[in-house]
Amino acid sequence: MKIKLQNVRLSFPSIFQKAVFNGEETKYEATFLINKETQADLIAKIEDAIAEKIKVDLKGSKLSDDRICFKNGDDIEYDGYAGHMSIKASNNKRPLVLDNDKTPLTEDDNRIYAGCYVNAVIELWAQNNSWGKRINANLLGLQFAKDGEPFGDGVSASADDFDAFDIDDADSFDFM
Repeated sequence: MKIKLQNVRLSFPSIFQKAVFNGEETKYEATFLINKETQADLIAKIEDAIAEKIKVDLKGSKLSDDRICFKNGDDIEYDGYAGHMSIKASNNKRPLVLDNDKTPLTEDDNRIYAGCYVNAVIELWAQNNSWGKRINANLLGLQFAKDGEPFGDGVSASADDFDAFDIDDADSFDFM
């Protein structure tokens, strides 16, 4: 069941390279934040789709909240999550990543970052195997929508932080 998320905030993106967990590559992934006030219709659509997946694919099984990819951001202690619902999606295959004009983006474009707003296409699926029953989401693609306040400290170096020098002077630098 495909769902289009429009104008959602991006968190923890690993979309150009697979995420690394305990030193091992895992999957391409991202978390999307959906505003509870302004996007209540989208939240209801996702909740209905999850309920349908549980009813049909998991025969009505009772799942605890930690077994569903859709979470209440008020229960998560990360910057920007309060007042939102969050949904984490992943994929073994690299997702399609587009700019707002539908041109492909690469990591070097620096358009996609934690805190920007994106449109995304995800697909809900029911897991029912030896690792248990869950509702997960595949990340199919995303599109840059607009800039947002970056998550984290947002501090990075700029050219103004450095002095120009002649390569012959490098020997006189005091390195720690």
